[in-house]
Amino acid sequence: MKKTVSLLLALILALSLCAFASADDRVEVEFWYGLGGATGEIIKNTIEEFNAMQDKYTIVGVTKGSYTETFKEIQAPIAAHNPPALTILEFSQVSTLANKGALQDLTDYIANSEVVDMDNYYADINALYSKDGKNYAVAKDHDTIALLYNKALFDQYGVAYPDESWTWDDYKAAAEAITEASGGSVYGAACNTTNDQDGYFNIIYDFGGYVISEDRKSSGWDNENTIAAMNFVGSLMEKAWAPQPLVAENGTDTLFNNRKVAMISQGSWMINSFYTYEGSEDYAWAVLPYADVNGNGQADEGERCSIYNGLGWAASAATKDPDAAWSLIEWFSSEAMQLKQSELGVTMAGYVGASDAFINAFPGMDVSAFLKMETEGTLVFRPYSKYTSRWADQYQRGLVEAWNNPAVMTDVLYSLAGQMNALLAQE
Repeated sequence: MKKTVSLLLALILALSLCAFASADDRVEVEFWYGLGGATGEIIKNTIEEFNAMQDKYTIVGVTKGSYTETFKEIQAPIAAHNPPALTILEFSQVSTLANKGALQDLTDYIANSEVVDMDNYYADINALYSKDGKNYAVAKDHDTIALLYNKALFDQYGVAYPDESWTWDDYKAAAEAITEASGGSVYGAACNTTNDQDGYFNIIYDFGGYVISEDRKSSGWDNENTIAAMNFVGSLMEKAWAPQPLVAENGTDTLFNNRKVAMISQGSWMINSFYTYEGSEDYAWAVLPYADVNGNGQADEGERCSIYNGLGWAASAATKDPDAAWSLIEWFSSEAMQLKQSELGVTMAGYVGASDAFINAFPGMDVSAFLKMETEGTLVFRPYSKYTSRWADQYQRGLVEAWNNPAVMTDVLYSLAGQMNALLAQE
């Protein structure tokens, strides 16, 4: 739920409030969000709609470019006890701020609301935004992962398009065929160590492995199924995937848009970026391949996984007017507004059942694969713990060695497991 999202993207939350009476007696509520371009315009228009429909509050939107930038820049005003009223942050950022006591407890507001019923939102996301029985955010959206490919490149090198019958072995064979047919000028696919949710995590869970145990107390890097999955990933380095130095320097999205890579896996938050790119008429989406673990020739439960995530609305504990903050959160979280963000192509909704309209938001581009990953595949919530960023940084850096030399993959995984377990023991 990574990364900056397609049209409104990426994990969100936290909201702090600078409120004061204006000349027309409205309360001004400052709202920070990490979105620009077409998505930012949608948010801007939505804020204007809220301001026009009532006369108690005026929302002042401030764009910060990305959620990472938002999180960094919000630290100073939090420390000065003068944070912005609202902001959209990723789940790990929400957890960090909640642990610091920087977020408003929304539990009573939710309990007394006729609009927000937590049973209507994804349970895993709800759990993520709760601590010690208290709610610190309401789900704004969720995401899934699909396979993006360039039809023109597949046609040029005589390789059949991806479809629902593809296993990961089929994916590997197609990627290798493109790399070989192009003489290495085009790589079949690409994935960086930072492409976890939108990349190799999905393979790990398809193989029956895991990154962190269900009780979030132990690492899964040394699990035998995880090791098998990651050694398969290592085999992709040979001819299927672009070399690590090239990917690290350019990024998978740039390589794909520059026609240096024929396919990548990506999240629903990135659809608009590719949809608006020149040459996108050659782009198409397919469901992710599956791992035929039981060998029966079909994708059974747990063999075609999509790691998913979600962003959430939250308010600052330092807000001078929590009622104003909640008013906007409640409005954005309503079924009507959740449907609207899907219809506009902002993102898939955090409200269960409100994402169907999302697939019609991009005329000329079929994005139904993202919804199929949810309805026909297996959703797995993005692995996390109290201090996710600590061990995530470890594996993203540590796996570079194995990306460059797949022969050491197993040794690297055992090392990562030890490092991660040491961090988890501190939580």
